[in-house]
Amino acid sequence: MRKTFQLQVEGKHPDRLVEAIKHEIAKYIKRERRRDLPEGSDFWDFDCKFGASAETAEVAQLPAINKLIDGIVKEAGKQFYIEILAKPGKRTPRPAGERAEEPSEED
Repeated sequence: MRKTFQLQVEGKHPDRLVEAIKHEIAKYIKRERRRDLPEGSDFWDFDCKFGASAETAEVAQLPAINKLIDGIVKEAGKQFYIEILAKPGKRTPRPAGERAEEPSEED
């Protein structure tokens, strides 16, 4: 998905427009995650860019997208550009001696 979203559209309430944009982005991500994975891949990873325009877009993390959109809305921006590209990912196993941190229940 490479798209520039307008935040001020004639006849549409800005709050409803922002919610519709967030819904469209979430729907795209869900659709991409449903695709079949290539052989040797474990999950779909996403490369994201976000900015006021395509030229000023910077790398962003997927979980931070909604906060970035809210920031543009607070600044009264007229538009923003978002780029989300799916790529197959492979998880790497932990080294043999390393365990996940577990909270201890010592009294």
